[in-house]
Amino acid sequence: MTEPLQTAALLHERYIIHQIIGRGGMGSIYLAEDSRLPGRLCALKEVQQDATLPEAIHAQARDQFYNEASVLARLDHPNLPKVSDFFTEGDRDYLVMDYVPGDDLRTLMERARLDGQILPVARVLEWAAQLADALEYLHSQAPPVIHRDIKPSNLKLTPSGLLKLVDFGLVKQLVPDEMTVTVIQGRGTAHYTPLEQYGGDSGHTDARSDIYAFSATLYHLLTNTPPAEAKQRFLDPRTMEPPRSLNPAIPADLERALLWGMALHPADRPSGVAIFRLALSGDQPQAAGELPSLTVARLARALSSSIDRTLAATVLTLLVLALVGYLR
Repeated sequence: MTEPLQTAALLHERYIIHQIIGRGGMGSIYLAEDSRLPGRLCALKEVQQDATLPEAIHAQARDQFYNEASVLARLDHPNLPKVSDFFTEGDRDYLVMDYVPGDDLRTLMERARLDGQILPVARVLEWAAQLADALEYLHSQAPPVIHRDIKPSNLKLTPSGLLKLVDFGLVKQLVPDEMTVTVIQGRGTAHYTPLEQYGGDSGHTDARSDIYAFSATLYHLLTNTPPAEAKQRFLDPRTMEPPRSLNPAIPADLERALLWGMALHPADRPSGVAIFRLALSGDQPQAAGELPSLTVARLARALSSSIDRTLAATVLTLLVLALVGYLR
Protein backbone atom coordinates (compact mmCIF):
# COMPACT_ATOMS: atom_id res chain seq x y z
CA MET A 1 0.00 0.00 0.00
CA THR A 2 1.29 3.43 -0.93
CA GLU A 3 1.72 6.29 1.51
CA PRO A 4 -1.34 8.19 2.77
CA LEU A 5 -2.18 11.57 1.32
CA GLN A 6 -0.38 14.61 2.64
CA THR A 7 -2.02 17.56 4.38
CA ALA A 8 -3.25 20.23 1.91
CA ALA A 9 -3.40 17.73 -0.98
CA LEU A 10 -6.21 18.55 -3.43
CA LEU A 11 -8.41 15.70 -4.60
CA HIS A 12 -10.85 15.72 -7.49
CA GLU A 13 -10.02 19.45 -7.94
CA ARG A 14 -12.32 20.03 -4.98
CA TYR A 15 -11.42 18.41 -1.65
CA ILE A 16 -8.55 19.77 0.47
CA ILE A 17 -7.08 17.20 2.85
CA HIS A 18 -6.75 18.41 6.46
CA GLN A 19 -5.66 15.27 8.30
CA ILE A 20 -6.02 11.51 8.65
CA ILE A 21 -8.80 10.58 11.08
CA GLY A 22 -8.74 6.81 10.58
CA ARG A 23 -6.68 3.99 9.10
CA GLY A 24 -7.75 0.60 7.79
CA GLY A 25 -6.48 -2.31 5.77
CA MET A 26 -7.82 -0.87 2.52
CA GLY A 27 -6.81 2.76 3.00
CA SER A 28 -7.32 5.80 5.18
CA ILE A 29 -10.17 8.09 6.19
CA TYR A 30 -9.44 11.81 5.88
CA LEU A 31 -10.95 14.97 7.23
CA ALA A 32 -11.24 17.32 4.27
CA GLU A 33 -12.76 20.65 3.30
CA ASP A 34 -14.96 21.15 0.27
CA SER A 35 -13.35 24.05 -1.64
CA ARG A 36 -16.60 24.71 -3.49
CA LEU A 37 -18.36 25.24 -0.17
CA PRO A 38 -15.72 26.87 2.04
CA GLY A 39 -15.98 25.82 5.65
CA ARG A 40 -17.87 22.60 4.90
CA LEU A 41 -15.97 19.64 6.39
CA CYS A 42 -16.40 16.15 5.05
CA ALA A 43 -14.94 12.69 5.55
CA LEU A 44 -13.23 10.96 2.63
CA LYS A 45 -13.07 7.18 2.84
CA GLU A 46 -10.28 5.77 0.69
CA VAL A 47 -10.32 2.31 -0.89
CA GLN A 48 -7.03 1.11 -2.36
CA GLN A 49 -6.73 -2.23 -4.10
CA ASP A 50 -3.92 -4.75 -3.75
CA ALA A 51 -1.57 -4.02 -6.64
CA THR A 52 -0.72 -7.72 -6.97
CA LEU A 53 -4.27 -8.69 -7.93
CA PRO A 54 -5.09 -9.36 -11.61
CA GLU A 55 -6.47 -6.47 -13.64
CA ALA A 56 -9.81 -8.24 -14.04
CA ILE A 57 -10.19 -8.33 -10.24
CA HIS A 58 -9.37 -4.62 -10.05
CA ALA A 59 -12.05 -3.87 -12.63
CA GLN A 60 -14.59 -5.98 -10.72
CA ALA A 61 -13.71 -4.25 -7.46
CA ARG A 62 -14.08 -0.80 -9.02
CA ASP A 63 -17.45 -1.69 -10.50
CA GLN A 64 -18.53 -2.93 -7.08
CA PHE A 65 -17.31 0.28 -5.46
CA TYR A 66 -19.31 2.47 -7.83
CA ASN A 67 -22.39 0.29 -7.41
CA GLU A 68 -22.21 0.44 -3.63
CA ALA A 69 -21.40 4.16 -3.62
CA SER A 70 -24.44 4.91 -5.78
CA VAL A 71 -26.61 2.92 -3.35
CA LEU A 72 -25.24 4.84 -0.37
CA ALA A 73 -25.72 8.19 -2.10
CA ARG A 74 -29.46 7.50 -2.29
CA LEU A 75 -29.81 6.92 1.45
CA ASP A 76 -31.23 9.69 3.62
CA HIS A 77 -31.70 9.07 7.34
CA PRO A 78 -30.81 11.15 10.42
CA ASN A 79 -28.78 8.31 11.96
CA LEU A 80 -26.65 7.81 8.84
CA PRO A 81 -24.00 10.18 7.44
CA LYS A 82 -25.03 11.51 4.05
CA VAL A 83 -22.88 10.39 1.12
CA SER A 84 -22.47 13.34 -1.22
CA ASP A 85 -19.88 12.25 -3.80
CA PHE A 86 -17.64 9.42 -4.98
CA PHE A 87 -14.77 9.34 -7.47
CA THR A 88 -11.53 7.66 -8.49
CA GLU A 89 -8.13 9.31 -8.46
CA GLY A 90 -5.10 7.31 -9.57
CA ASP A 91 -5.39 3.79 -8.15
CA ARG A 92 -7.64 4.83 -5.26
CA ASP A 93 -11.41 5.16 -4.94
CA TYR A 94 -12.99 7.72 -2.62
CA LEU A 95 -16.35 7.99 -0.91
CA VAL A 96 -17.27 11.48 0.35
CA MET A 97 -19.67 11.74 3.26
CA ASP A 98 -20.66 14.07 6.08
CA TYR A 99 -18.04 14.52 8.75
CA VAL A 100 -19.55 13.40 12.05
CA PRO A 101 -18.09 15.19 15.10
CA GLY A 102 -18.08 13.64 18.55
CA ASP A 103 -16.79 10.49 20.22
CA ASP A 104 -17.54 6.95 19.14
CA LEU A 105 -19.18 4.57 21.60
CA ARG A 106 -16.01 2.56 22.09
CA THR A 107 -14.30 5.71 23.38
CA LEU A 108 -17.20 6.41 25.75
CA MET A 109 -17.17 2.82 26.96
CA GLU A 110 -13.40 2.88 27.57
CA ARG A 111 -13.69 6.19 29.39
CA ALA A 112 -16.30 4.69 31.73
CA ARG A 113 -14.20 1.54 32.23
CA LEU A 114 -11.14 3.57 33.23
CA ASP A 115 -13.32 5.29 35.82
CA GLY A 116 -14.37 1.88 37.16
CA GLN A 117 -17.87 2.30 35.72
CA ILE A 118 -20.13 0.59 33.21
CA LEU A 119 -22.34 2.63 30.91
CA PRO A 120 -25.89 2.93 32.33
CA VAL A 121 -28.37 0.46 30.86
CA ALA A 122 -30.93 3.19 30.12
CA ARG A 123 -28.38 5.22 28.18
CA VAL A 124 -27.26 2.25 26.10
CA LEU A 125 -30.89 1.41 25.30
CA GLU A 126 -31.44 4.99 24.11
CA TRP A 127 -28.58 4.50 21.66
CA ALA A 128 -29.96 1.08 20.72
CA ALA A 129 -33.28 2.67 19.75
CA GLN A 130 -31.49 5.05 17.38
CA LEU A 131 -29.39 2.25 15.88
CA ALA A 132 -32.55 0.19 15.39
CA ASP A 133 -34.09 3.12 13.49
CA ALA A 134 -31.07 3.24 11.15
CA LEU A 135 -31.04 -0.51 10.57
CA GLU A 136 -34.78 -0.72 9.95
CA TYR A 137 -34.33 1.99 7.33
CA LEU A 138 -31.39 0.20 5.67
CA HIS A 139 -33.09 -3.18 5.69
CA SER A 140 -36.32 -1.70 4.28
CA GLN A 141 -34.62 -0.55 1.08
CA ALA A 142 -35.39 -2.40 -2.14
CA PRO A 143 -33.28 -4.46 -2.19
CA PRO A 144 -32.22 -4.33 1.49
CA VAL A 145 -28.88 -2.80 2.44
CA ILE A 146 -26.82 -4.76 4.99
CA HIS A 147 -24.10 -2.87 6.89
CA ARG A 148 -22.02 -5.90 8.00
CA ASP A 149 -19.65 -4.08 10.35
CA ILE A 150 -21.67 -2.79 13.31
CA LYS A 151 -19.44 -2.29 16.35
CA PRO A 152 -18.92 0.37 19.05
CA SER A 153 -16.19 2.20 17.13
CA ASN A 154 -18.51 2.59 14.12
CA LEU A 155 -21.17 4.35 16.19
CA LYS A 156 -20.54 8.03 16.82
CA LEU A 157 -22.44 10.28 19.19
CA THR A 158 -22.71 13.89 18.05
CA PRO A 159 -22.62 16.76 20.57
CA SER A 160 -26.42 17.01 20.24
CA GLY A 161 -26.86 13.36 21.27
CA LEU A 162 -27.63 12.00 17.80
CA LEU A 163 -26.19 8.56 17.11
CA LYS A 164 -24.64 7.97 13.67
CA LEU A 165 -23.78 4.60 12.16
CA VAL A 166 -20.62 5.28 10.18
CA ASP A 167 -18.02 3.45 8.06
CA PHE A 168 -19.80 1.81 5.17
CA GLY A 169 -16.70 -0.14 4.15
CA LEU A 170 -18.53 -3.46 4.28
CA VAL A 171 -21.99 -2.39 3.19
CA LYS A 172 -23.76 -4.86 0.93
CA GLN A 173 -26.83 -4.47 -1.20
CA LEU A 174 -28.72 -7.72 -0.67
CA VAL A 175 -29.90 -9.12 -3.99
CA PRO A 176 -32.05 -12.26 -3.83
CA ASP A 177 -30.04 -15.49 -4.31
CA GLU A 178 -26.77 -13.53 -4.53
CA MET A 179 -23.82 -14.50 -2.37
CA THR A 180 -21.77 -11.88 -0.56
CA VAL A 181 -18.80 -10.52 -2.51
CA THR A 182 -15.70 -9.67 -0.50
CA VAL A 183 -13.31 -8.37 -3.16
CA ILE A 184 -13.08 -4.87 -1.71
CA GLN A 185 -14.89 -5.68 1.50
CA GLY A 186 -13.50 -7.02 4.71
CA ARG A 187 -15.27 -9.50 6.94
CA GLY A 188 -16.17 -7.42 9.93
CA THR A 189 -14.56 -7.40 13.35
CA ALA A 190 -14.23 -10.79 15.04
CA HIS A 191 -16.09 -10.13 18.31
CA TYR A 192 -19.14 -8.82 16.43
CA THR A 193 -19.08 -11.06 13.34
CA PRO A 194 -21.57 -13.96 12.91
CA LEU A 195 -20.43 -17.34 11.60
CA GLU A 196 -22.05 -16.91 8.19
CA GLN A 197 -20.00 -13.79 7.50
CA TYR A 198 -16.76 -15.79 7.54
CA GLY A 199 -17.80 -17.58 4.35
CA GLY A 200 -16.17 -15.21 1.86
CA ASP A 201 -17.85 -15.39 -1.54
CA SER A 202 -19.86 -18.44 -0.48
CA GLY A 203 -21.19 -17.00 2.77
CA HIS A 204 -24.67 -15.53 2.59
CA THR A 205 -25.49 -12.62 4.87
CA ASP A 206 -28.80 -10.88 5.46
CA ALA A 207 -30.53 -8.65 8.02
CA ARG A 208 -29.98 -11.27 10.73
CA SER A 209 -26.21 -10.83 10.32
CA ASP A 210 -26.61 -7.17 11.29
CA ILE A 211 -28.78 -8.24 14.24
CA TYR A 212 -25.95 -10.46 15.50
CA ALA A 213 -23.46 -7.56 15.33
CA PHE A 214 -26.04 -5.18 16.88
CA SER A 215 -26.55 -7.53 19.81
CA ALA A 216 -22.81 -8.20 20.24
CA THR A 217 -22.21 -4.44 20.29
CA LEU A 218 -24.81 -3.97 23.04
CA TYR A 219 -23.29 -6.87 24.99
CA HIS A 220 -19.90 -5.12 24.92
CA LEU A 221 -21.31 -1.70 25.86
CA LEU A 222 -23.31 -3.13 28.75
CA THR A 223 -20.54 -5.30 30.22
CA ASN A 224 -17.24 -3.61 29.32
CA THR A 225 -16.31 -7.04 27.96
CA PRO A 226 -16.30 -8.05 24.28
CA PRO A 227 -18.37 -11.16 23.60
CA ALA A 228 -16.59 -14.39 22.72
CA GLU A 229 -16.03 -14.77 18.98
CA ALA A 230 -18.62 -16.86 17.15
CA LYS A 231 -16.05 -19.46 16.08
CA GLN A 232 -14.90 -19.90 19.68
CA ARG A 233 -18.51 -20.28 20.82
CA PHE A 234 -19.13 -22.89 18.15
CA LEU A 235 -16.30 -25.02 19.52
CA ASP A 236 -17.12 -24.36 23.17
CA PRO A 237 -20.44 -22.72 24.07
CA ARG A 238 -19.16 -22.13 27.61
CA THR A 239 -16.89 -19.33 26.32
CA MET A 240 -19.93 -17.04 26.20
CA GLU A 241 -20.41 -15.47 29.61
CA PRO A 242 -24.00 -14.48 30.40
CA PRO A 243 -24.22 -10.67 30.38
CA ARG A 244 -25.76 -10.53 33.87
CA SER A 245 -22.74 -12.34 35.31
CA LEU A 246 -20.66 -9.37 34.17
CA ASN A 247 -23.20 -6.66 34.98
CA PRO A 248 -26.05 -7.56 37.37
CA ALA A 249 -27.79 -4.28 36.50
CA ILE A 250 -28.84 -5.80 33.17
CA PRO A 251 -32.50 -6.92 33.40
CA ALA A 252 -33.17 -10.61 32.77
CA ASP A 253 -35.38 -9.84 29.75
CA LEU A 254 -32.61 -7.77 28.20
CA GLU A 255 -30.09 -10.57 28.76
CA ARG A 256 -32.40 -13.02 26.97
CA ALA A 257 -32.76 -10.58 24.07
CA LEU A 258 -28.98 -10.15 23.74
CA LEU A 259 -28.36 -13.91 23.70
CA TRP A 260 -31.21 -14.39 21.23
CA GLY A 261 -29.69 -11.80 18.91
CA MET A 262 -26.32 -13.57 19.14
CA ALA A 263 -27.61 -17.05 18.33
CA LEU A 264 -25.00 -18.82 16.21
CA HIS A 265 -27.38 -19.91 13.47
CA PRO A 266 -29.28 -17.13 11.65
CA ALA A 267 -32.54 -19.10 11.83
CA ASP A 268 -32.38 -18.93 15.63
CA ARG A 269 -32.13 -15.12 15.74
CA PRO A 270 -34.93 -12.54 15.47
CA SER A 271 -36.09 -12.40 11.86
CA GLY A 272 -35.94 -8.61 11.75
CA VAL A 273 -34.85 -5.53 13.66
CA ALA A 274 -38.43 -4.63 14.61
CA ILE A 275 -38.79 -7.92 16.49
CA PHE A 276 -35.38 -7.53 18.11
CA ARG A 277 -36.33 -4.00 19.21
CA LEU A 278 -39.40 -5.41 20.99
CA ALA A 279 -37.24 -7.97 22.76
CA LEU A 280 -34.82 -5.27 23.92
CA SER A 281 -37.72 -3.33 25.40
CA GLY A 282 -38.80 -6.36 27.42
CA ASP A 283 -41.63 -7.46 25.15
CA GLN A 284 -40.02 -10.83 24.47
CA PRO A 285 -41.65 -12.59 21.48
CA GLN A 286 -40.19 -15.98 22.43
CA ALA A 287 -41.08 -17.99 25.52
CA ALA A 288 -39.70 -16.48 28.71
CA GLY A 289 -36.48 -18.08 29.85
CA GLU A 290 -35.96 -20.01 26.63
CA LEU A 291 -32.88 -19.48 24.53
CA PRO A 292 -32.77 -20.77 20.97
CA SER A 293 -31.44 -24.31 20.71
CA LEU A 294 -28.78 -25.05 18.09
CA THR A 295 -28.62 -28.50 16.61
CA VAL A 296 -25.34 -29.95 15.40
CA ALA A 297 -26.79 -30.08 11.88
CA ARG A 298 -27.55 -26.36 11.90
CA LEU A 299 -24.09 -25.56 13.21
CA ALA A 300 -22.61 -27.68 10.45
CA ARG A 301 -24.47 -25.66 7.84
CA ALA A 302 -23.31 -22.41 9.43
CA LEU A 303 -19.69 -23.48 9.40
CA SER A 304 -19.54 -25.41 6.14
CA SER A 305 -19.42 -22.18 4.12
CA SER A 306 -16.30 -20.95 5.86
CA ILE A 307 -13.98 -23.97 6.16
CA ASP A 308 -13.30 -27.19 4.31
CA ARG A 309 -16.03 -29.79 4.85
CA THR A 310 -13.53 -32.37 6.04
CA LEU A 311 -12.30 -30.00 8.72
CA ALA A 312 -15.90 -29.15 9.59
CA ALA A 313 -16.69 -32.84 10.11
CA THR A 314 -13.66 -33.20 12.36
CA VAL A 315 -14.62 -30.14 14.38
CA LEU A 316 -18.18 -31.40 14.75
CA THR A 317 -16.95 -34.78 15.97
CA LEU A 318 -14.79 -33.11 18.58
CA LEU A 319 -17.67 -30.85 19.55
CA VAL A 320 -20.03 -33.78 20.06
CA LEU A 321 -17.44 -35.59 22.19
CA ALA A 322 -16.86 -32.41 24.23
CA LEU A 323 -20.60 -31.94 24.78
CA VAL A 324 -21.04 -35.56 25.82
CA GLY A 325 -18.22 -35.17 28.35
CA TYR A 326 -19.65 -31.88 29.58
CA LEU A 327 -23.13 -33.33 30.10
CA ARG A 328 -21.93 -36.34 32.11
